[in-house]
Amino acid sequence: MIQITEVAKEHFIKLLVNQQPGTHIRVFVINPETPNAECGISYCPSGTVENTDIELKFGKFSVYIDKLSVPYLQDAKIDLIKENLESQLTIKAPNIKLMNKADTNLSLADRVEYFIHSQINPKLAFHGGQITLVEINNDMLAVLKFSGGCNGCLMAGYTLKEGIEKKLLARFPELKGVSDFTEHQRGEHSYYK
Repeated sequence: MIQITEVAKEHFIKLLVNQQPGTHIRVFVINPETPNAECGISYCPSGTVENTDIELKFGKFSVYIDKLSVPYLQDAKIDLIKENLESQLTIKAPNIKLMNKADTNLSLADRVEYFIHSQINPKLAFHGGQITLVEINNDMLAVLKFSGGCNGCLMAGYTLKEGIEKKLLARFPELKGVSDFTEHQRGEHSYYK
């Protein structure tokens, strides 16, 4: 699935020596299926591994990929480019900008969850908030939960109906709407109090 060159593997091993024991590498995709699509690499401490993550073993370390990024990382290659005294990790992922690549492999809930993660939450993060998909119920409503600065925010209802719902319905016409599952508690964490 992902190819890592030998020099990149050696680089990861050197980086991981200075981290907490049990830390590995995470590779992910941001804004897939758009002109702004990017791959990212970060540390993956043992406590952050999800049971749905895909683990790829590379000898002394593992690479973890969230299941929603998997279709976009098929045939990806990680390399370490050295020029003079500087070095830089590079990722080439030929499938990252392919429209609807994930649609053939994932359930509606997984596709909605990924869309929320890649398209909606980055915008909500400016206000210190995010949403998660609780479920898609039998009425084809996406049941969502606000957290962070969105929990208790006076604009949460407006954001839900005028922003999130419109984007989800445009992308997933099989949905009938959205519903808020959050038990809103206003406080210092709320963006608009």
